[in-house]
Amino acid sequence: MKEQPRSQAHQKAIDGILQSPGRSPVMPRHVSERLRRPGIRRAAPAMRPRQNHKDQEIDPIEAAQNLHPKLPPEPDVYPLTDIDMSIDEERVARPLKSGKRKGRQKGRIRGFFKRKWREIKSWSRRKKIIVGIITLAIIAALIAGGLFLKGYLNARKVFRGGGSAVSLNEASPDLLKGEGDGRVNILLLGIGGEGHDAPDLTDTIMIASIDPVNKKAALLSIPRDLWVKIPAKGSMKLNAVYETGKYDYLGKQDYQNTDQKAIEAGFKLADSTIEDVVGIPIHYHVLVNFQAFRQAVNAVGGIDVNVPAALYDPTMAHENGGSSLIAAAGLQHFDGTKALMYARSRHTSSDFARAERQRAIIVALQQKILTLGTFSNPQKIAQLMDAFGNNVVTDLSLKDVSRVYQIGKDVGSDKIASVGLTDPDSNFLTTGMISGQSVVIPRAGANNYDDIRSYVRNKLRDGYLEKENASVEVLNGTTTPGLAEDTAATLKSYGYNVGTVTDAPTKNYAKTTIIDMTNGKKPYTAQYLKKRFNLNKLATKLPDQTIQTQNADFVIILGENETIN
Repeated sequence: MKEQPRSQAHQKAIDGILQSPGRSPVMPRHVSERLRRPGIRRAAPAMRPRQNHKDQEIDPIEAAQNLHPKLPPEPDVYPLTDIDMSIDEERVARPLKSGKRKGRQKGRIRGFFKRKWREIKSWSRRKKIIVGIITLAIIAALIAGGLFLKGYLNARKVFRGGGSAVSLNEASPDLLKGEGDGRVNILLLGIGGEGHDAPDLTDTIMIASIDPVNKKAALLSIPRDLWVKIPAKGSMKLNAVYETGKYDYLGKQDYQNTDQKAIEAGFKLADSTIEDVVGIPIHYHVLVNFQAFRQAVNAVGGIDVNVPAALYDPTMAHENGGSSLIAAAGLQHFDGTKALMYARSRHTSSDFARAERQRAIIVALQQKILTLGTFSNPQKIAQLMDAFGNNVVTDLSLKDVSRVYQIGKDVGSDKIASVGLTDPDSNFLTTGMISGQSVVIPRAGANNYDDIRSYVRNKLRDGYLEKENASVEVLNGTTTPGLAEDTAATLKSYGYNVGTVTDAPTKNYAKTTIIDMTNGKKPYTAQYLKKRFNLNKLATKLPDQTIQTQNADFVIILGENETIN
């Protein structure tokens, strides 16, 4: 019989099974999709009929020897049992790198959504889904934007100004006016506010001093009962100074008045008085009432304070659920109300002990704000600004606050000094009675703050002076006895590293001469000395080669003009 082509009605039989012309096995869609998935392989070639162009004859001898096993009938579809579900053992044994694993996970997620999207045949349903996604995105953007805008507007209401701290950003030497410009000093005033007796009295007076150069800070507490004398206004307790300046401007007592000029008048009088006491400049101010303090602590989720000894105060029991125990000893978590009670209590302890507690609370609050990354969180900013509202007044600008925050991130709690004026090494104050009032006065005598100023300037040493730590030699080039010693004492009180103090070889210097032995390598100290001694420039060579410099960085030879100064 003549052999027919394969395209005709029948093809050559293979093991008795006829194949239709041009027909290939049909594979269901769900099986073909599974075959395309990673990790699943098609059946081995031996499980499928051979696709040759010519008919194959099976040798009966080979068949008898089982060299060519009889092929099973090929069905019209592939059953699942024909799919190789095995896993590549080598791939399992070889762990994926984290990047590849994440990439494959993302790929599976994308694939899942693509399949689901293809299953949605109706364009109207697809359009509804698209509109829904866009709507959710707009709502999320509005919420985030609203929080940001709310925080920004409230912040603009609180942070209205800009102070005078040159070193808030690193300054060139020629911008520095004098010793102390290497720090940023912020006066913190706490008032009771509405609902309290004498709401404008500053019951908390503290200076937060930041050293941006060396990444350090200090909190200096000043007793509210310190007796001070104010020119043209008489003597009073320090806590009444801000109120006096504000009410004098208004011409009346009005604690509810928020006139910016009146508040600035209060700050100005407080500045001049406090600067006279401690001997350092005030660059910025923050005025906070009790309500803002309480809400600010709550806004950051409370603070953790290590209480050295249990604090009892029966006078505050009515605010503490009837209990006189304000805080137990040990590490305590305070909400805003507890923190405020801990800061205000003084009837069972001294004003000095209360100042120590207030410093501890400020440090705890600063650390909590930094830990939370508050100023990078729009929601936290909005909460803080809501807490502040009209309850906080400051002349810090938004830019200043941002810079202070950036500096503060590098200042750990171990780099924040707690400074008081009644500590064992600084017992400069005592209590007394004046005009029937219990007051605090310097041990050296009323209005004598020399020891306090020297102590504070060295504790809050200028950042540039500390960094350069230049050694200074002071020589008396006049016939006035003790001039070198007095000048050296003044320089030491500002934090200078004073070494040799003696007479110059000759006594005929009309004007003070300063020799820079570093050849300009310590420019900040050089600038301060020029300003202090009113010089246009410093010399670079000694006028007298017999002078022994003792390896000093700067040699000061005092002239007759200093006896007048």
